[in-house]
Order: sequence, then C-alpha cells, then structure tokens
Amino acid sequence: MSSMIIGIAGGSGSGKTTVARKIADSLPPEGVTIIEHDAYYRDRADLTYEERCHINFDHPESLETELLVEHIVALKAGRRVAVPAYDFKTHRRLPEPRWVESTPVVIVEGIMVLVDQRLRSELDIKLFVDTDPDIRIFRRIRRDIEQRGRTFEAVREQYYRHVRPMHLQFVEPSKRRADLIIPEGGDNRVALDLVVSKLRSVIEQSRRDAR
Repeated sequence: MSSMIIGIAGGSGSGKTTVARKIADSLPPEGVTIIEHDAYYRDRADLTYEERCHINFDHPESLETELLVEHIVALKAGRRVAVPAYDFKTHRRLPEPRWVESTPVVIVEGIMVLVDQRLRSELDIKLFVDTDPDIRIFRRIRRDIEQRGRTFEAVREQYYRHVRPMHLQFVEPSKRRADLIIPEGGDNRVALDLVVSKLRSVIEQSRRDAR
C-alpha cells in the first residue's frame, strides 16, 4: 500500500507545525513521517550572506518544490529520500541531508503546500490552519528572534516587505484548495480527532496488507 500524503498549509505562525506534531503524536511512531516544505529552500551559494538576507523567502519560487514532489512520488513507491537540511541563520543548506523512510502516512507542512498545483496533485488530504493575523505575527516575531537570531527591526522589515504581501497573494487564496479548514489550529480537538481517526485506519490497513 502506498503512503497517504497529508498536506498542512496556513500562514506563517498559524500553528501548522503544532497541528502536524499533534497528529503525528496520536499515531504509531513507525507509521508516520513529517516533512517540512521549509527544508526545500533553494541553496543560493552564488549569493553573499548579505544578498541572501534580502531574498523573498515568502515567494513560491524560493522553494525547490519540484524536488519535494519527486520525494513524495518516491515515498509513495516505498523508497527512502534525502530531505535537505536547511540553516535559517545562514540561509544555506547543510552538507548532510535527513534520510526519510517511506511510512504509511507522510505529513507535509508549510505555508505554500497548497499553492503549487504539482504538489497539490500528490496530496490525499489537504488541510489549512486558519489563525488570526495578530496571533500569527506575534508568533513569528518570537520565533525569528529566539530561534533564528534576528532583530526585531529585521523581522518587522521582512514582514511588511515580503511576508504580508505574499500571504495575501499566495497563501490566503490557497485556503479554497483545502479539504478541511482548521480554525484555532492545534486547539481544535474535533478537527484533529477526525483526521487522526482517518489516518489510524490507513495505518491499520497497511499493517494488514503487510501480513
């Protein structure tokens, strides 16, 4: 049985990662894998650090989505893949990738997961985490300062220059492509239970097929 691919999209700071982890934590660990679309940012080794800092990372072209699609096709076929490892402080890929095995359920999460038609066509279930803008921006500020070593001024400039306009142009419209919109993110137990129930049945069927 090929893997079931779950796409989880939503604005930056919406709680996509929390939703993905809560779903994964509710399933047998050997039955589920999470892949972050963020890991597929293009490695612009041709640019200086200062030039890379000015890349519009919130535009779909900043991501090597075609490689992610190749990896999903491979996982569905039962093959393992080398997922890139990305350093957000240097804006470069690390030398060693993360090897990911094929599992019955594969969760792909990222702000642009529902934007690209090629990627959408590989998704069996499409989720969109819908969170108020003020909550999203405060979460992003905290993450970028605490985890990615950026200043408040840099975060503010990036938000107004890239994050907000790209969200309005690409991310928000992709919501209509979702099979299920999840308000309140990881706090929406009803929506999460519905998804988990479906995925547990997939894993159980995979175990029966393997016997």
